[in-house]
Amino acid sequence: MRTLISFLLLLGPLTAASPAVRWIDSMKLGVLETDRSSYVLGVNDLGYLQHVYWGGKLTRPEDFAPARAAAAFAFESREGMTSEEYPAWGGMRYGEPCLRVTLADGVRDAVLKYQSHEVRGDQLRVTLRDIQTGLFADLIYRVYARHGLIARHAVIRNQTKQSVVIESAQSAVWHLPNGGDYRLSHLAGRWAGETQLVQENIAPGKKVIESRRGNTSHQANPWFAIDADGEASQERGRVWFGALAWSGNWKFVVEQTPNQQTRLTGGYNDFDFAYPLKPGEQLETPVFYAGYTEEGFGDASRRMHRFQREEILPDRAAPKVRPVLYNSWEATTFQVDEAGQKALADKAAKIGVELFVMDDGWFGARDHDRAGLGDWFVNPKKFPNGLKALIDHVNGLGMKFGLWVEPEMVNPDSDLYRQHPDWAIHFPGRPRTEGRNQLILNMARDDVKEFIFALLDKLLAENNIAFIKWDMNRHFTEPGWPQLPAPEQRKIWVKYVTNVYEIFDRLRAKHPKLEIEACSGGGGRVDLGILRRVDQVWTSDNTEAFDRLTIQDGFSYAYTPKVMMDWITDVPNMNGRSTPLKYRFLVSMMGSVGIGANLNHWSPSDFDLASRMVAYYKRIRATVQQGSLYRLSSPRTENLTANQYVSSDGRQAVLFAFLHAQQFRYNAPPVYLRGLDENALYKLTPLDEKQLAERARTVSGAYLMHRGLNFRLGGDFDSASVLIERVP
Repeated sequence: MRTLISFLLLLGPLTAASPAVRWIDSMKLGVLETDRSSYVLGVNDLGYLQHVYWGGKLTRPEDFAPARAAAAFAFESREGMTSEEYPAWGGMRYGEPCLRVTLADGVRDAVLKYQSHEVRGDQLRVTLRDIQTGLFADLIYRVYARHGLIARHAVIRNQTKQSVVIESAQSAVWHLPNGGDYRLSHLAGRWAGETQLVQENIAPGKKVIESRRGNTSHQANPWFAIDADGEASQERGRVWFGALAWSGNWKFVVEQTPNQQTRLTGGYNDFDFAYPLKPGEQLETPVFYAGYTEEGFGDASRRMHRFQREEILPDRAAPKVRPVLYNSWEATTFQVDEAGQKALADKAAKIGVELFVMDDGWFGARDHDRAGLGDWFVNPKKFPNGLKALIDHVNGLGMKFGLWVEPEMVNPDSDLYRQHPDWAIHFPGRPRTEGRNQLILNMARDDVKEFIFALLDKLLAENNIAFIKWDMNRHFTEPGWPQLPAPEQRKIWVKYVTNVYEIFDRLRAKHPKLEIEACSGGGGRVDLGILRRVDQVWTSDNTEAFDRLTIQDGFSYAYTPKVMMDWITDVPNMNGRSTPLKYRFLVSMMGSVGIGANLNHWSPSDFDLASRMVAYYKRIRATVQQGSLYRLSSPRTENLTANQYVSSDGRQAVLFAFLHAQQFRYNAPPVYLRGLDENALYKLTPLDEKQLAERARTVSGAYLMHRGLNFRLGGDFDSASVLIERVP
């Protein structure tokens, strides 16, 4: 539960109504307008808040008539047939509700009607009230006009005289135009195979996409896209898209009713959910962002990327590129010590690394994964001089220093667990299931939250640590909180996440130069909620370059490449392939580059190539991380993968091409570029001169987009890149 203060901060200062938000009193219509889309809602003749329109931008919203509830039909009421903006479970309604409650007297019926509205700047707040009780739902809409996005969430308030149990609280329901065929795109997968793009036709009934694991999860991600008639491409077609900002249990319900109403409802997962509200208390749902475009999946993702960089990420006010990172995990695993880390740092600095990160094994009795988690003090045998000697050495090489931590976890074989076994999430008298030999600390407890904050604050205050990699290597089991009365215990699903968020926020406020990477055994904690608090995310534990092409492709539909951490590691890795080092580097360059290989095993030629590739990446990384991505050829459907990035000012572009498999020595097909000025001239600088078939090194934008570039790629897992610079 978050306070009214956070709600008021979200609303911002009281200003005159913005053109992005209008309320037409004569028709009781609210109109939300972005650069290319409009969203209309209204109060209908029955007093319910009704969805009216979401699609291409309207030139004259007054063309709409006042909202009217649908006609009753057979066994369906007018209310049940109407597309309500925030339906509760009550009355004759049979679709997926946004709100379900149990009142103190056992009544499980709620019917929400419009009470009032308020426009503040680019935001609209509409207050609904139950027809008989003091149960309120404030619906908050915020328009991000130039990004084409609308943010929605709800605040459920108990103004009755008795406690109310919230059994489902969704952030929003998004309605699509009635009728027609729709296709759903979403991200599924598992550990080491995250963010796989899935596309399927929406059929009558309900499809549930969810996480019940306590975090965002590897198995599904809270992003969606729906296109009309299943015909959208990268650059054409009507697409509705969105993402939920929440790092705990979440749920999407995609529903097509028998009356051809298609909608998507999302918010807190109502599985094992019960949130009691005492009189005067409230529950705020996560923010759900969504947009509409008529320019296909490419425009949808580019809008999300730009929005995240400019409105979500911690450096949004003063953007900066992500540094080239080296992580010592694969070189040393748990066997870290001062001398070994210094030797790796020396090697990393020679190839241009800017941030050296020491991973697991530096603390407590941490010689393996069976002990030490929770004991966040420096191991004196491994580091007799503390961390300072190592950090000074790293800084002296011109690199910043980073450290791996996993604060939410505890090994049963640890001093912390022996002192506080009650701090682990558990049900009394039941087994405590271990995952990776560890249990989860109950971060929903304020004493645990304060303990974790204090130890991390001390670690950062006493050492020049510029970066932490915050890991979470297991999911929830036995989610008990025995210190609370039974009716209160299921608050754990919400309070755990908000307390973790609070730690991130307080650490960043107290240590403003700190940068953080979110990790959860790979890509298990990637969402817009955590991205407000971290600078990058660990995409997947699978660093095998060929597998990464599809992982990164799906990731890019929802999230900006700037936050996508990509490592170059040794081969064979994960799937037994031995891809060339150049191929691995170029795959990693399509996001934020990290190096995780064991530099102690590299040859002089490996170091020479790595130095060249790091220098090339530094030349193009601002375009990759802060520019516009065009997916030209998909690893899911083609033998050739091609991605292009264009800088925000249009002066630089970079193209990456990867050949997966070649038969009969056929030439790779031409790659047609996008996002350039047809009338401008561009200078081509291939990474390898022999790989670009074009003889001319200065060509027009029209040539690049209509004639395309041809590569000479020499077999499986060959790769190429071209730097494209606009001629003044």
